[in-house]
Amino acid sequence: MTVEEAAVTPTPAPTAVPTAAQAPAAPAAVPAAARRRVAGDPVKALLHRHRALCERAVDPLEIAAGLEAHGITDRTAARFRHRDVFSLAEELYARSARAEAPAGPARLLPASVTSGPRALRGFGCALLPGALALGGAAAGTPFAGAAAALLTVAALVWPGRAAGGRLPWLAHLLAAAAVGWAAYRYGTPLAVALAVAVAPGHLAAAAFAGRARHRLAASRALEDFADGARPLLAGVVLAFTAAAAGAAAVAGAPLAAAVPLALLLFLTRLLLRHGAHRGPVAAALALALVPVPAAAVAAAAGLLVHAVLALSRASAHARP
Repeated sequence: MTVEEAAVTPTPAPTAVPTAAQAPAAPAAVPAAARRRVAGDPVKALLHRHRALCERAVDPLEIAAGLEAHGITDRTAARFRHRDVFSLAEELYARSARAEAPAGPARLLPASVTSGPRALRGFGCALLPGALALGGAAAGTPFAGAAAALLTVAALVWPGRAAGGRLPWLAHLLAAAAVGWAAYRYGTPLAVALAVAVAPGHLAAAAFAGRARHRLAASRALEDFADGARPLLAGVVLAFTAAAAGAAAVAGAPLAAAVPLALLLFLTRLLLRHGAHRGPVAAALALALVPVPAAAVAAAAGLLVHAVLALSRASAHARP
C-alpha cells in the first residue's frame, strides 16, 4: 500500500469494551420448580375449563366421571402431577367454589336406586306392564298383544335420560317397531312375555347401577373400575336372561324368539338409562326388524358388545 492510500483509508473506530456492569449476564440454569411456577397452575386452568362440572358436582366421583367423558385419562392426569383421574378430581373438587361449604357424605347410589317410597313406586310401575298383559291375555282381550307391546316400550321410555344425538326419540320408535313386529309374527304370548320381563329388568338395572356406583367409590383408577364393572355387567345380563326365559315360559312364548328380544330391550334400557349415545342402540333395534330368526340374536349380541364398552366407563355412572 502506498503512502497516499494509507492517508486516504480511514482508520476504524475503536470497539467499546463493555464493563462488567454493562456486560450481558450469562444464561443461568433455571430450576425445575421455578419453571413450573413460571408455567402457571395447570390445575387452575383445568378448573376454569370445567367450572360448571366442578361447581355442580356433589362429590369428587362426579368430577372424575365428567373428566373421563371429556377424554381425560389417568395418563393425562399425570401431566397435572396426579397419579390418576380420581386424585385430580379430588383437587378440583376441593378448589371449586363449592369447597367452602362443608362436604356431606357422598351419595353412592342414584336416587332411583335408594330405598324408600320412591324405590317402591318404581318397582310397582315395573310390575304394572306384566300384570296388565297377563290379565288381558287371560281375559281373552282382542288387543292384549298390542297393549302388552305398548306397555313394554313405555317402560323403556320411563327410566331414560338425555343422551347425544340429533333424533333423541329414534331409539324408542325403533323399539316400538321391533316389539310390534315381533308380536305380530309370534302372537300375543311373546308380547306378554316381554311385558312380564319388565319387572326383573327393573330390578337387574337397579342392582347394576347400585353396585357399579359402589365400585366406583372404591376404585382409584379408571382401569380398575372398568375391570370390575365388566364381570358385574356379565352377571346382571345372565341373571336377566334367566328371568326372561322364565317369563317366556309363564306366557307360553317361544324361548328362541322371546329371550333375544327381551335381552335386546334390557340392554337398550341400560344404555339409555346411563346416558349412552343412541346411535348403536338404534342400529341394533333396526337390525331386529329384519324378518330373519337370527336377526334378534345378532342384534342382542352386537348391543351387548357395545354395552360392555360403554358401561365400563366411569362417566356412564354419573347421576343424571
